[in-house]
Amino acid sequence: MEHQHSHASKNQSKKSKNNNMPGKLITMIQLILSAAFLIILWNSGMLPGLYLALLGGGLFLLFAVTFCLQYVKNKSKYLGMVISILVSIVLAIGIVYFLRVQKTMEEVGGATYKTDNMIVVVKASDPAESILDAGNYRFGYQTATDQKNNQMMMDDVEKVVGRELNLTEYGTVTDLANALLSGQVEAAIYNEAFNGIIEESIEGYTDQIKILYQYGIETPIEQEETNVEEPFNVYISGIDVSGPITTNSRSDVNIIMTVNPNTKKILLTTTPRDYYVTIPGISGEQRDKLTHAGIYGVDASMATLENLYGIDISYYARVNFTSLITIVDALGGVDVNSEYAFSAGGYDFKQGINSLDGKAALAFSRERYSFQSGDNQRGKNQEAVLTAILQKAMSPAILTSANQVLAEVSSCVQTNMTQDEMAKFINMQLSDGASWTIESAAVSGTGDSQACYSSGAQLLYVMWPDEAIVGDLSRRMNQVLEGN
Repeated sequence: MEHQHSHASKNQSKKSKNNNMPGKLITMIQLILSAAFLIILWNSGMLPGLYLALLGGGLFLLFAVTFCLQYVKNKSKYLGMVISILVSIVLAIGIVYFLRVQKTMEEVGGATYKTDNMIVVVKASDPAESILDAGNYRFGYQTATDQKNNQMMMDDVEKVVGRELNLTEYGTVTDLANALLSGQVEAAIYNEAFNGIIEESIEGYTDQIKILYQYGIETPIEQEETNVEEPFNVYISGIDVSGPITTNSRSDVNIIMTVNPNTKKILLTTTPRDYYVTIPGISGEQRDKLTHAGIYGVDASMATLENLYGIDISYYARVNFTSLITIVDALGGVDVNSEYAFSAGGYDFKQGINSLDGKAALAFSRERYSFQSGDNQRGKNQEAVLTAILQKAMSPAILTSANQVLAEVSSCVQTNMTQDEMAKFINMQLSDGASWTIESAAVSGTGDSQACYSSGAQLLYVMWPDEAIVGDLSRRMNQVLEGN
């Protein structure tokens, strides 16, 4: 009898020990998830070492508590299991969150190429439905610019239709467009980025044509190695299309962001889209509008501004009109300071602080006819919106919605800043948490009508640079970079 009681007691003890196994297994899963979470954060480079140490210590303490509770013989072990399960769920969500952030940063950053979208267009009323229907057409092309891409496109079209094209040359893209509309040629080959230039000469041109065929040509962009912990310049380009962000297009917003991470100072410098400048490596001594430089790629715009101000620009960020709406809405709206009270796009803006959603911010940024200084004031308003975006994006509160913001803007923002460089910048900001001083400035000039390199003999509105103001702003940029 005594032997049976002893045997039963041993079985009960074993059963009790076995009953603790699920709890111990759960806490081990918690430990594995904790280690995985810390490794992902370490590899991301976004969190400062102190943050990681504190987080690691906290996670180890949680594990120690939940694991020790599994050896307690009362109901506390169940509390330990519940805590362990909750911690594991939070860790799993955190791992997924940071993996998504890293993936999105990879998609947004590290851009190393530009895309020229070459097209074949016919009149909107043309019966052809595909490029194969146009094999026997008379094709026109322009020879003033973009000859390399034109040749690549013509070779591709000949390969697709399986025959040599009947070709006619035209001096400028505007001459080519007029030839198409007048029936001199039945199809035209050119870079889609030139549509904006054609519209300046032929009102409603894009409504009179249809795209029959398109072919994307990717070209690498050279990049200099830069340390984001040292002062640098960023070129912010607002392109005039709503399509793929990699596609070359006119740049209607041209802002240089001079950043000094040591003094926490940012200078935003706006250059009007109509500034009459040379495009290095493209136009020679002939001048063109700054906005047209974007047709040849973001690197051409950067080289133009570097030449104008005598500076080096390390990074660029390209956004389109769709981007602004997406970014502002992803941030939960922004507070923008307006110099004037005005109405635009169905919105009424007051003098002072305006709380704007994406569509309102876009209307605020695009308006110029309400102001006597026109495009100059529009540039200042764009700086005001960018300042509001930067202030919101650099606040600690943004960390709670960083993944959502990055996910929503990944398809409409492009930058050559790599994921590692972005992570270093975030790490640096989290380390000191200091607020930034953001100043803005804009150059101006004198309006005129002149021929432009990209559009031929057609006279277009341009703005001759005010060399004195350009020189002053160049000095201000260098002062920010030098920490003065």
